[in-house]
Amino acid sequence: MIRLGPLLALGGFAAALLLLAQQDLSEVGALLHAAGFGLVLAALAHIPSMALNGHAWRILLPRRRRPSLAAMTANVWIRESVNGLLPVARVGGEIASYRLLRGEGVAVAPAAASLMVDMAISILSQLGFALLGLALLAWAGAGIGWGGIALAMLSGVALAGGFILAQRADILSRVARALNAVAAGRFQAFAAHSEKIDRMTRRLWRVRGAIAGCFLWQLAGWMAGALEIWLALHFLDSPVTMAEALAIEALIQAVSSAAFLVPGALGLQEAGFLGLGLLLGLPPEVAAALAIARRLRDLIIFLPGLLAWVWAERRMAEAPMQA
Repeated sequence: MIRLGPLLALGGFAAALLLLAQQDLSEVGALLHAAGFGLVLAALAHIPSMALNGHAWRILLPRRRRPSLAAMTANVWIRESVNGLLPVARVGGEIASYRLLRGEGVAVAPAAASLMVDMAISILSQLGFALLGLALLAWAGAGIGWGGIALAMLSGVALAGGFILAQRADILSRVARALNAVAAGRFQAFAAHSEKIDRMTRRLWRVRGAIAGCFLWQLAGWMAGALEIWLALHFLDSPVTMAEALAIEALIQAVSSAAFLVPGALGLQEAGFLGLGLLLGLPPEVAAALAIARRLRDLIIFLPGLLAWVWAERRMAEAPMQA
């Protein structure tokens, strides 16, 4: 099981290379060369999306110990970097971001509860964004198989609903108490923290203004990601409308989330770009160049994010966290 992530990464990388190798690589290379520094600008356009997501999470935290927007944006940056580049099944980033939040002085209960609620809302906001993308794709005249899409959407709603119900049913403290009983009281501190987290989680779900605000700011963050696509295709000399860029971003994000077990959605993301390019009438070489541009974004944004994570962990190791 420990080796599953690297194995999936290796298989995904091979699939990505195979898909790209089937294109006219000389044409793809020429497109990338002509785009040049423009693709760096397109990659940097991911920063507003991270800032919006950081603000969305920040709304859920107590005002008296709420980190700055810059700190929350850095937190989201590191979370996305860990999830995007490491074989952690999109869980390691959440653990890293929780530790960073604790390093900012946020107590255990609000840090953990806000993270869990933020994760649940992110599933719902991404579903909304995916629906918007599908509507825009249909409006653009693309043929869509609605049966499979409806099934995927229902699965997403079921996942989000189950996650939210589990949070409201005190599942964490129930598991902690059972574990503590089996271990003859050796997990008493964990059980106590779990009860505090569950109480804070229930309290957060009752603050409707914060829940609605988090959802809307997250949705804005997903939509801001379309700027990367719009800029990249502009510099690849294949401009699209913002509606088409939104459709591409929405469905690529959906594919990446569905492929959470595969690090970076290797192979599947490339297939998504090629498939969406076909639906929207983009030449295969342009779609392949766009897929490579997205991987370039990962190196420009997420690789430094991993270095920032290492630095932050070292800094926190020198300063004990508050309870």
